[in-house]
Amino acid sequence: MLKKLIKTAKGEVKADLVLKNATYVDVFSGKIAKGDIAICGEKIAGVGEYDGLEEIDCKNLTVLPGYIDGHVHIESSQLSPEGFASLIVPRGTTAIIADPHEITNVCGMAGCEYILKASKSVPLDVMLNLPSCVPATPFETSGAHIDGNETARQIKKDYIFGLGEFMNYPGVLNCDKDVIKKLEAAHAEGKIIDGHAPAVYGKELNAYLCGGIKTDHECVTKAEVEEKISKGMYVHIRHGSSTQNLGNAKYINDKNSRRFILCTDDRHAADLKEKGHIDDALRRLVKDGLDPVTAVTCATLNCAECYNLKWRGGIAPFWLADLVIVDDLKNFNAKYVIKSGKLVAKDGEALFDASKRYLPKSVLNTVNLKELKADDFKISVKGNKVKAMTIEPGGVVTGCEIAEVKNENGDIDVKGTDLLKLAVVERHKMTGNIGKAVFKGYGLKGGAMGITIAHDSHNVILLGDDNEAMAKAANKLKEIGGGMVLVETDGETHYLTLDIAGLMSSCDAEHLQSYSRAIIEEAHGMGVKREYEAFMSLAFLSLAVIPKLKILDTGLFDVEKFSFTPLEAE
Repeated sequence: MLKKLIKTAKGEVKADLVLKNATYVDVFSGKIAKGDIAICGEKIAGVGEYDGLEEIDCKNLTVLPGYIDGHVHIESSQLSPEGFASLIVPRGTTAIIADPHEITNVCGMAGCEYILKASKSVPLDVMLNLPSCVPATPFETSGAHIDGNETARQIKKDYIFGLGEFMNYPGVLNCDKDVIKKLEAAHAEGKIIDGHAPAVYGKELNAYLCGGIKTDHECVTKAEVEEKISKGMYVHIRHGSSTQNLGNAKYINDKNSRRFILCTDDRHAADLKEKGHIDDALRRLVKDGLDPVTAVTCATLNCAECYNLKWRGGIAPFWLADLVIVDDLKNFNAKYVIKSGKLVAKDGEALFDASKRYLPKSVLNTVNLKELKADDFKISVKGNKVKAMTIEPGGVVTGCEIAEVKNENGDIDVKGTDLLKLAVVERHKMTGNIGKAVFKGYGLKGGAMGITIAHDSHNVILLGDDNEAMAKAANKLKEIGGGMVLVETDGETHYLTLDIAGLMSSCDAEHLQSYSRAIIEEAHGMGVKREYEAFMSLAFLSLAVIPKLKILDTGLFDVEKFSFTPLEAE
């Protein structure tokens, strides 16, 4: 192939494919250039004047390197890896740095292996990081535990690309023994370590970076962006569904532009299908004033260099022929997508079959519960004042208000109030743990709702004003293998199945969206306020690394004090 590539570059033999009359982004020199792009096998042979066995006329179009998503959790799309690829590849994404943090917390290393094998059937390069925080905290029950010793064993595997986002920055600063083992294991294998360090500055940032951590996707302020770049970090510009920091692009200038990369982190299937992926971030950034060539460089070459992805992210001889051909540098509508020299998408539609699903038993039937009854959801408190959790629309930070409750027969009665019962049921090891709390302001009336997506340990979260309905919701989630459930007081039940680890669906994106819209509308019909994402807002109520109050399977947790707290209020 090397001889053929050289002969193709010299023009002695025809290229396999030529992009004729191409205008392309030269990310190396920051310019718009012109020329035929010759492809031989999976490589670019050259740019100039070429003839091909096949040709695509690119007149009035622009050729870009394939986009690279610098940090993403596939599970957050609620799609299988095959379904996920069917949405993002036609948008121009040809490689991702994937952190299977969610499924690994449920299934352990079997979750990582599932993502790896399921991705092999689609034209998308998935660089798989080993999650660094399984579980995220020691205070809850997760489906797996990967400590420093296990990290040292697993990170040696060839398919493990690096160590996933290191959220436990206090552990780094305090030289926690197990944390040090994880970091040293990654360094011993020469593998990159992704970061997660919101609002860490000064000497604490110095100490965090002494762990050998290279990136961060949590920057908020200009000072934070500038300090992290000045200390050698790459800063992700994030365009997720719930969390975004596209505004950080205003801090890009000619001197620091090579230190910014794009990522999506968590992006739902509906947004991927209706709005796009990295292409949508590019549209937004250019609309907000960022130079389009700079934006493209952030989405391609910068990311490739950050993650040591050789021969990717540019258009040049010997570089991998991962290319997206767009209408212009304003709309970024993908007309053609080429992966490893092959045409894999046209006019936004996949030309590959993503309908076949790899579904090993190890990621199915993961909701392990005993049969639950109404009495399991009784909440007995001393006195009539409790700490009620609240959450701001569109956010993940929870608040705490003191609320009065009616106590009757060893249970609180929330009917007719703006309060609801909130419960987290452990679903991995059948411990029987049920953490219980009170939630204010969500709006649900006359039943219960439940979901098996509950960051980061993904136990069952239930919310309702009827004990019987809460029990039925939990039992239904067990029956369907995970997902979203809505139970009305009269017993009518609506559900969406997420059969892969209780996080992802084996159905295609069209059906997932249809089912999702239907159950969300049913939830709003039962009173859930429209300013909330009806089910996904619940998924963050157990995330014990974000303030203020959180509910775990082991009880009510005060994140600011980093300790459990009683439900009763003084």
